[in-house]
Amino acid sequence: MTLDLFAPEPQSNLLPYDGIVKDYGLILTGEQSQKYLQYFLQHLAWEQDEVFLFGKHYVTARKIAWYGDENYQYRYSGSVKKSHIWQPALFRLKQHIEQRVGHPFNSCLANLYEHGQQGMGWHSDNEGSLISAQRETVIASLSFGATRKMRFRHNQTGEVVELILHSGQLIVMRGQTQQYWKHQISKTSKVLMPRINLTFRYFFPEN
Repeated sequence: MTLDLFAPEPQSNLLPYDGIVKDYGLILTGEQSQKYLQYFLQHLAWEQDEVFLFGKHYVTARKIAWYGDENYQYRYSGSVKKSHIWQPALFRLKQHIEQRVGHPFNSCLANLYEHGQQGMGWHSDNEGSLISAQRETVIASLSFGATRKMRFRHNQTGEVVELILHSGQLIVMRGQTQQYWKHQISKTSKVLMPRINLTFRYFFPEN
């Protein structure tokens, strides 16, 4: 299933079953998106990401920056990470998205893909600190910069949904999405410009 390659129209659910991915379309103007991109490139605390997969340690080409309500410690991809206190512009965006989505967030994982050769492999955001029996897992994802392709793949059926993400576009994953679907950012040699992806989350800090 391939979705429209042009500027996105809001859609209530991009997935055919077993989850909800709501596309809010472009929530920022082109000028606003460009200003945010340049500001975040310069002012967020970017660092290489470290992950542990099948007992092996990897340092990713993609860079990340963690922010939150406090200096929380999170267990993510097999390692413990400590968040920075909110950067003011990032916090204002969080409040804006909370009003649109109707869900609180206490943290943000920012991802920096410096060009199309940097991507993200198949994964689900199902770490224990994201999941609560009393609440559904809700992740809001806002894109800036280069247009990139995101793909969802169902764990049992193998069905794939493709989504083209534009600068200023907001999508929200909720419901059972993380239990039944994996997602990735595809690599491409055609993209030379950077992309920043802000993923607002509600984490349950470990004691």
